[in-house]
Amino acid sequence: MSTPEAAAPRLGLRERKKQQTRELIAETARRLFTERGFERVTVAEIARAAEVSEQTVFNYFPTKEELVFWRLGTFEEELLRTVRDRAGGEPALTAFSRFLLAQRGLLGQVDPEAQERLAGVARMISESPALVAREQQIFARYTDSLADLLAAEQHADPGDLRPRIAAHAMMGVHQALVAYTRKRVLEGARSPELAGDVRHEAERALALLEHGLGDYATTRARA
Repeated sequence: MSTPEAAAPRLGLRERKKQQTRELIAETARRLFTERGFERVTVAEIARAAEVSEQTVFNYFPTKEELVFWRLGTFEEELLRTVRDRAGGEPALTAFSRFLLAQRGLLGQVDPEAQERLAGVARMISESPALVAREQQIFARYTDSLADLLAAEQHADPGDLRPRIAAHAMMGVHQALVAYTRKRVLEGARSPELAGDVRHEAERALALLEHGLGDYATTRARA
């Protein structure tokens, strides 16, 4: 999904320099991680390659895992804002679907460099137990945040499980698509064909949620 940068407030010089430093450190870490593996690279090595102190790295990224997942905070904010600010009378699933189907990140880019970066990130995460575990924690946080938002909107009683069930169902689609995309990338698939394939699977999954599980996976009548 494209960001309306023209509407975003202009950063001051100090903020721009901090952002540039953050991006330099993160890009340096990404390059080293994809070349050698997440566990084989130390924060001290990242600091030396980025020409900053080790403390500076930790000032921007409290944990080593955050060097990989730092942009996902923006993803969470956009997701919650899309659901929270949806038009009156619009179901939460419709807003979630609109957000999920928007092209964003490396998957939406077709140039070879972006595609190889996507493949490198996919390999890096899939080969690192620490990153896989951290990713699951992030998914869980997203789900809790979405459930809290839905519960507040609906004035749900504390014992009402429906907001949490709805949030788990929607975020379950997102998790399944992330896993599917990563598997296809590691198998050699690339955009634009990959992006079209992922969108098709997303639409099928969202349709399943929209129409319900009432008759899904019904067994055949036994003779």
